[in-house]
Amino acid sequence: MRSYLDFEKPVAELEAKVQELRSLASGGDAVSISEELARLEGKSEKALADIYASLTPWQKTQVARHPQRPHFNDYIKGLITGFTPLSGDRQFGEDAALICGLGWFRGYSVCIMGQEKGTDTAARIKHNFGMARPEGYRKAVRVMQLADRFNLPVISLVDTPGAFPGVDAEERGQAEAIARATDASLSLGVPNIAAVVGEGGSGGAIAIASCNRVLMLEHAIYTVASPEASASILWRDAAKAEDAATTMKITAQDLYKFGIIDGVIPEPIGGAHRDPAAAITAVGDAIESALESLLILSHDEIKSSRADKFLAIGRAL
Repeated sequence: MRSYLDFEKPVAELEAKVQELRSLASGGDAVSISEELARLEGKSEKALADIYASLTPWQKTQVARHPQRPHFNDYIKGLITGFTPLSGDRQFGEDAALICGLGWFRGYSVCIMGQEKGTDTAARIKHNFGMARPEGYRKAVRVMQLADRFNLPVISLVDTPGAFPGVDAEERGQAEAIARATDASLSLGVPNIAAVVGEGGSGGAIAIASCNRVLMLEHAIYTVASPEASASILWRDAAKAEDAATTMKITAQDLYKFGIIDGVIPEPIGGAHRDPAAAITAVGDAIESALESLLILSHDEIKSSRADKFLAIGRAL
C-alpha cells in the first residue's frame, strides 16, 4: 500500500477516486467510465508533477526519509551481481547499519558500501535505522584499504540520519572512527564515488562520502546536522525544523550550486519511492559515467584531484 506524505493529500484523493473507478470497471459496471477514468488519471499525474516541481527544503527532507524509498539492499539487488558481504572490523564486532562488500557493477569489479535503514520494524532494529557505530566505520576503513590494495574502485551509497550517538558508541571512539574513515576515503589511490540516495547526515555520511565524485538524487538531502537537531541548537525549539531546513541549504540543487556535490541525479516524478526501479537505474547510470571518467587517471592524479576538489569548497562563493 502506498504511503502518502502530508503535502501529497490532493494527489492521494485523486488516486483514491481513480482506484475506485478501476474497481467499478473490473466489476463489469455497465456504465462506460473510461473517459472519466482517463480524465482523473491525467489530473492526478499533473497534480503530482506540479507538487514535485516546487518542493520546499522541508518537503524534500520528508521525501528523502520516505519509508518506501529504495534502500541500500535494493540498490545491491538492482546494480550489483555476485555481491559478497565482508563483515567485522577485526577489533570489536560486526555493525549491520553499514554494509560493505565486493561485487560486479556493470562489468567492473568494485568495492561497495553504504548504510541500510531497514524496511520493517525488525529490519530497522537490526540495522539500527542506518546509524552506524564505530565498528561500522572501522569495517569501512578495512574494506577501503583492501580495495586500494587490489585496485578496486569504491562506490558508497549514503543514506543515514547520522552516526549513532549512543553512550556505547562514544565509549568505543565514535569520533575517532569517523575521522579515520574520512581520512581513508581521502587517501585512496583508486577512484571512489558517493551517491547520496536518501539522507546524508553529518559525519555519519561524510565518513564514506569524501570521494572523487559526490552525486545526489534530486530529492535527497545532505547536511551537517538534521533540521530537527539544528533547530534545537539554534532556537532551542525542534518545532522550527522547517525553518532550519530552509536556512541550511541542504538540498541537492543548493549544494550543486555551491560546488559541494558534483551532480544531481533526476528522480521519477513523485520521487524515487514511486518508481524504485527507474531511480536505481538512474543512480547506476550516473555512477557508471563518473567511474569511466576516473578510470583513465593514474593513482596520483586520482588523489590530487580529490584533494583539490575538497580544498576548493567554499573558496568561490
